[in-house]
Amino acid sequence: MTDRSAAVTRETKETDIDVVLALDGDGDATVDTGIGFLDHMLESFATHGLFDLTVRCAGDLEIDDHHTVEDIGLTLGEAFDEALGDRRGIQRFADRQVPMDEALAGVVVDISGRPYFAFEGEFSQESVGEMTSYMARHFLRSLATTAGLTLHASVDGENAHHEIEGLFKALARALDDATRLDERRSETPSTKGEL
Repeated sequence: MTDRSAAVTRETKETDIDVVLALDGDGDATVDTGIGFLDHMLESFATHGLFDLTVRCAGDLEIDDHHTVEDIGLTLGEAFDEALGDRRGIQRFADRQVPMDEALAGVVVDISGRPYFAFEGEFSQESVGEMTSYMARHFLRSLATTAGLTLHASVDGENAHHEIEGLFKALARALDDATRLDERRSETPSTKGEL
């Protein structure tokens, strides 16, 4: 098996980020974003996707959480794009739903090379800890943009913590499925021959 991993750095006036990702990992995570709830979500993402993930971010949290959450999504998406390489032999499509007590989250993904994001639902509270709930949605959009994903997500519930955690777990399981190698496939899964 080829090494499906990547290390990506992003440095701007707003954030300084390092992401290391291994698609075929054990779910090990080392995360320090400066936002406790986001750390928890990324650790959960790694655990449930069986990705080895390191994320370090120094962001302008004195302003708000926007730049940090958005830029981590963009950087993680770049890491997925790089780790997938030519996408030869991957499953490509996946659909996962995850319940989190009263909340139900769903993610449908196509590693298409065509970034598209759709979201259905609302978050029940404005924030969880230091993270604005809406930024979970923005994180997914940012990830889809740089990873080249068609990503449809939905959520319903009564508790924003559960709603967001369900989304991150559903995303993890869907990306684990979609990035998994299919031993029956030797080529890129597209009639065009590339993604």
